[in-house]
Amino acid sequence: MSTPTPTPKPTPKTLVTLSIAPYSASTPIDSLKSHVLAITHDGLVWGNSSYVDVGFGIQKLHQNVVIEDTVSLEDLQEEIEGLGNGEWVQSTDVEGMQKI
Repeated sequence: MSTPTPTPKPTPKTLVTLSIAPYSASTPIDSLKSHVLAITHDGLVWGNSSYVDVGFGIQKLHQNVVIEDTVSLEDLQEEIEGLGNGEWVQSTDVEGMQKI
C-alpha cells in the first residue's frame, strides 16, 4: 500500500475593503485609482471598486483587494499613501475585512 500524498493546504487569504481618501477635491480620482491598481505584490489581487461621495465635490475610492497572509496590509496602506510623493492620498482606512 502506498501512502496518499497529502494535499497542500491553501494559503490563507483575506478580502479587504479599503477606503482611500484623496488629498483634495482637485486630486484626479481616476488617475489615483490607476496608480493604486498598478501596485503589485505576490499574493495581492485587486477586485471591484466604487466611488463614494464625501461632500464638497470630493469622492473617495472604495477598493476591494484579496491578500494572502504573506502580504502586509500596513505596508500596502503606506505604499498607497505615498503615491504622488504623498500628495495624492490623505488617508486609507479599512472599511471591512473577511477571511476567505
